[in-house]
Amino acid sequence: MAIFALVIAASFSLGSRAALLIEPGALTALRLFLASMVMAGAALFTLPKKNWSQIIQPKAFWRFILLGGLMGLYFITMFEALKTTNPVSTGAIFTLLPLFTTAIAFFLLQQSAKPVVLISLTIAAAGSVWVIFRGDVDAILKFNLGRGEYIFLTGTFAHALYAALVRKLNHGEPVMLFSFWTLVGATVAVTPYALGEILATDWTTLPIFVWLTVAYLATVTTAGTFFLLQYAVVRIPAAKATAYVLLTPCYIILLEGIVGVGWAPVGVILGALVTIFGLAILVRAPDV
Repeated sequence: MAIFALVIAASFSLGSRAALLIEPGALTALRLFLASMVMAGAALFTLPKKNWSQIIQPKAFWRFILLGGLMGLYFITMFEALKTTNPVSTGAIFTLLPLFTTAIAFFLLQQSAKPVVLISLTIAAAGSVWVIFRGDVDAILKFNLGRGEYIFLTGTFAHALYAALVRKLNHGEPVMLFSFWTLVGATVAVTPYALGEILATDWTTLPIFVWLTVAYLATVTTAGTFFLLQYAVVRIPAAKATAYVLLTPCYIILLEGIVGVGWAPVGVILGALVTIFGLAILVRAPDV
């Protein structure tokens, strides 16, 4: 899941640039379609022949429409948000995912969090709020979020609901197979919404950077993170699995600094480190 966080962080940095060149719906539909193809090939290559029939005919396809729709909502809101806010801020909002997941898992899965877990998530959330408001105490007191932050809060909640539902809706399918059909469900759910943007996009004039970003998002960020997250949440509690996204702001700050975009102010970096402190407490705590 630490790798999961790094992959997600890179997608924020790349996505902030691609979002200015292509509409979110068109980009999301394309990345999901390509990721489905990648995962289909991986499933055929790795699964025993006895499971191949399930690649063609899944059980209870409605599960994958629901899960895929939630992830599609997350992807679209991310790119919509990146049009008006910066990667570090959106990455900080994403660190609220474990807190959202803990609350949802309590109601849906009866997974109750121990006090040490709640304390660690609260510490991490405090660090995230500090980063989101760039260390501006007056802004924190007014809690005046921008449009992009509000949009991405919706997507982060959808992602948390997805993470909590994976264990509940998995009927014993291999992770690779479950990931493939979730991607198909996401493609089916997103494409009708994005059809207008898809038809309006002049695909032949898109810069090579956009195509490289789509390739990264489809293979590494989408197919890869679907597999990593689903592998984790069926083995450890949902809150603990998603807690590693607390690394996201620090990863983004490092990536943005390394590529020459600029380093975040010291106050923002300190806020990101507070989220790491929260993660350290959570990782050392017994399973929730």
